[in-house]
Amino acid sequence: MKLSLFLGCVLLSILVAASGHTFDSRLDEDWKSWKSQHEKQYTEEEETHRRSIWEDNVRYIELHNLEYSMGKHTFTVGMNEFGDLTDEEFNERMNGFLPIEADNSTEEVDGDELGEDVESDGGDDELDEDVESDGGDDELDKERNDDLRRVYVDWRTKGYVTPVKNQGSCGSCWAFSAAGAIEGQWYRKTKKLISLSEQNLLDCSGSFGNHGCQGGWMSYAFNYVLRAGGINSARDYPYTAKLGYCKFRRSKVVARIRGYRRVRRCARCLANAVRRIGPIAVAIDAGGPFRWYKRGIYWNRRCRNHGVNHAVLVVGYGRQGRRWFWLVKNSWGTGWGDRGYIKMAMGVWRNCGITRHAIYPIV
Repeated sequence: MKLSLFLGCVLLSILVAASGHTFDSRLDEDWKSWKSQHEKQYTEEEETHRRSIWEDNVRYIELHNLEYSMGKHTFTVGMNEFGDLTDEEFNERMNGFLPIEADNSTEEVDGDELGEDVESDGGDDELDEDVESDGGDDELDKERNDDLRRVYVDWRTKGYVTPVKNQGSCGSCWAFSAAGAIEGQWYRKTKKLISLSEQNLLDCSGSFGNHGCQGGWMSYAFNYVLRAGGINSARDYPYTAKLGYCKFRRSKVVARIRGYRRVRRCARCLANAVRRIGPIAVAIDAGGPFRWYKRGIYWNRRCRNHGVNHAVLVVGYGRQGRRWFWLVKNSWGTGWGDRGYIKMAMGVWRNCGITRHAIYPIV
């Protein structure tokens, strides 16, 4: 009862503060420090607007972490470089996976291997009974998933994953997801980990259906690499975070693929693919508190399974206490999340659509 009253008082104070037009003087130094840390500069008029948005976000973060301390959330959040953006501005700038066309896409180039390893005999369900608990608990079923329980998968420790990158203010997440998946499979084949060029994909795959910083799809990026005969390295073709003309050089190809394959839409199928193949390109709903994630296992009850908007890379899975999670590499730099990574709830109804668009290249 006392906790509920206390929380009510906090909520009331936040609402009162948010309704006013003056700034909280207690946050003056924090605002200056945040601007300095992230090299933010504004005009006088713009600063008033951005400070207001930033304070709203500060209050949101404080409230979430207070609720976390009371057991209402499974993850913490924290301020980062996106603090002066509204949700709408952030989604427009950073989330570049286009779900409607991806849902309608049927194009697929199959290789001649790995089919049974990643596909199940069941239907195209979002949930799979071998992973989901009927009681709503996100712990995997003890009897049916002994094979998963024996393994904590983290492909970073095996040399399959390059350091976390930063897409900047460009909706190019699809290019980072696709490049990361190729990097992993190329290492699997050659034992050479090469950072591949997202800019190559950004500039050159437009004729295959992608839209540069305005969004795209991993399958179209794979199709481009397949038809072009390979992809250049990030060193030879550096990232600029903006669309340019295609400067691909066939003489500088460092990795090739011979096809790509989708993973059937079930959690067990994705887990099998991650365990047996390596890092898998996926798409998720990155709305709501996702952009503030800091620690813990991300489970947002409002997360959408359909209408995903951001592409990332699943590099493993594991368990923390009784909760299972996907280990996901993002492309927003090491200052975001847990040094650029996030643990996303595995085996829950609201899984942010992580199993809907899983895909990997065949090299």
